[in-house]
Amino acid sequence: MELPAPLRQGVDSLLEKVPLPALKQAARTLSERYRAELRDGRLHMGEDMAVKAYLATRLPATYAAVRASLDALTDARPDFQPKSLLDVGAGPGTMLWATADAWPELERAVLVEASAAVRKIGQSLAAGTIAVRASWVAGDATIDLDGFEPADLVSAAYLLDEIAPASLPKLVDRLWRLTSDTLMIVEPGTPAGWQRILAVRTRLIAAGAHVSAPCPHEAPCPLVPPDWCHFARRVARSRLHRLTKEADVPWEDEKFIYLAASRQPAPTRAARVIAPPKIGSGKVVLKLCQADGSAGEQLFSKRDGDVFKAARRADWGDRLG
Repeated sequence: MELPAPLRQGVDSLLEKVPLPALKQAARTLSERYRAELRDGRLHMGEDMAVKAYLATRLPATYAAVRASLDALTDARPDFQPKSLLDVGAGPGTMLWATADAWPELERAVLVEASAAVRKIGQSLAAGTIAVRASWVAGDATIDLDGFEPADLVSAAYLLDEIAPASLPKLVDRLWRLTSDTLMIVEPGTPAGWQRILAVRTRLIAAGAHVSAPCPHEAPCPLVPPDWCHFARRVARSRLHRLTKEADVPWEDEKFIYLAASRQPAPTRAARVIAPPKIGSGKVVLKLCQADGSAGEQLFSKRDGDVFKAARRADWGDRLG
């Protein structure tokens, strides 16, 4: 997956005169902070160079994860056609770009972002290229969500790992109150990210939410550590991306986990492929999360006819049936 052409061109324009050594150093610092999940009150992207490092090294991957999550939502809820978006912890507008791509009929968006440097670049990238009527608002996700109007789609992508655990329940409650239809949460596909998603899932189900994706049920998650639920999306690396990360491979796999919780139930429930398929001659083994709340591997062979053909086409993260 690649960035939309207008976004990629905007990023290239912003980065073309940035010295590579400075970009490399900022990228290393940013990566260390994310991996450590530091919650010391300092913004990961509080400075202009940090934002540019993010654009070069992380934006393509986070966009791919967000876009894939929205694809799963549209597959589970084909009736969902949001006209409004409220994105909390908006970064440089990743969710705005992905949502506008998924639903061209999106009319308005409110993007809440604490970092002035990030807001400035996000506004610059979107100006004149996205038709959505967008408002950028300075705000801390944990304290500044009062006064906003509810939106059809409310989102928080790669945000919860920056929030102190004690603040998460109140934040989730606020986000759900602002959701007129669907709340989308996207997190890194790590065991810790999965645990945060599980906590959010439990709280939202208790509040009456329906899980649209990825789970085909509202039962407790059947996976037991050290196993965990996550997905992956392959991302093409630009030349600058490879130079900044000192990488040789022209692609990377972004692992992520997400939750789409809706006020409306999904019209159908289908099993979800929750691991890479194991394909052999005339057979395929899929690890499936089932609508009855169970999970496990299932063998499909040519004797299964059309079901086998569907299983052969299914990829990690797809619905089956």
